[in-house]
Amino acid sequence: MSFFKKLSDGLKKTKDNMVRGFEDAFNTYTKVDDRFLEELEDILIMSDVGMETSMKISDELREAVRTKKIQDVNEVRQEVKAVVAKILDKGEEAHKLSSDYPVVVMVIGVNGVGKTTSIAKIANGLKNDGKKVLLVAGDTFRAAAAEQLEIWGERIGVNVIRHKEGSDPAAVVFDGVQSAKAKGIDVIICDTAGRLHNKKNLMNELNKMNRIVEREFPEATRETLLVIDGATGQNAKSQVKEFSEIADITGIILTKLDGTAKGGIVISISDEFDIPVKYIGVGEGVDDMQPFVPSEFADALFDGRENW
Repeated sequence: MSFFKKLSDGLKKTKDNMVRGFEDAFNTYTKVDDRFLEELEDILIMSDVGMETSMKISDELREAVRTKKIQDVNEVRQEVKAVVAKILDKGEEAHKLSSDYPVVVMVIGVNGVGKTTSIAKIANGLKNDGKKVLLVAGDTFRAAAAEQLEIWGERIGVNVIRHKEGSDPAAVVFDGVQSAKAKGIDVIICDTAGRLHNKKNLMNELNKMNRIVEREFPEATRETLLVIDGATGQNAKSQVKEFSEIADITGIILTKLDGTAKGGIVISISDEFDIPVKYIGVGEGVDDMQPFVPSEFADALFDGRENW
């Protein structure tokens, strides 16, 4: 099965929630007027796109209707899709993990969002693309976090640097950097603790790990990716806001979109925080985490619906 098909299937609940509402509006109204456009705005709001972003999309639709003199409601279909794709798109390179190797990636996110699993799946994809990858178990506080990462490493054939539970995360990163330099590693991916309830401690840990990288591996490009559980809807936005206060986030990893009707949150996050989504997960399989392509997401969101 192609990833596009997986993405389309994975967004089924979101499509049923959002696109079905659009279809009902298109079938109910016979002309483009304020009532019709207000209906579309209400559908977006109820689909976890959020008030601010829904109003922005609505404003852009109104402008398109005005400038293109659109009167047929069916002509608005492609305008909706185009506006969504535009909001998601931060530029082709922004959605890709840096290829300026070596790259050190700090992966952050609260416990339970699929952080460690996402790391493994991304590592697997990079390895399959011919890159040398090393995993660093920097979450030394969560019970069995390092063991979980090590099990994944064995499964996908990628080495893992770990210390015993409770060790200093910066010390693990130090060892990881030394190993990466000695072995010519292209990408180091570091798991980090997800203790957002104590932001000060987490910020101190991240800063300490980043200082180690800056001192020991100054030639490396650095990325900080935030893992968000798409099923949490508006709560996901709160997490982006909280983590943005303690880290310079370069991209977002969205997980668990296959089990939720709240996939519209992707649009809201992209719009309100101007942070590119870099990876998207729509399944449990090791190959179900893929680089995010805005146009493909928009296509998949409306795929399989008559006249879209």
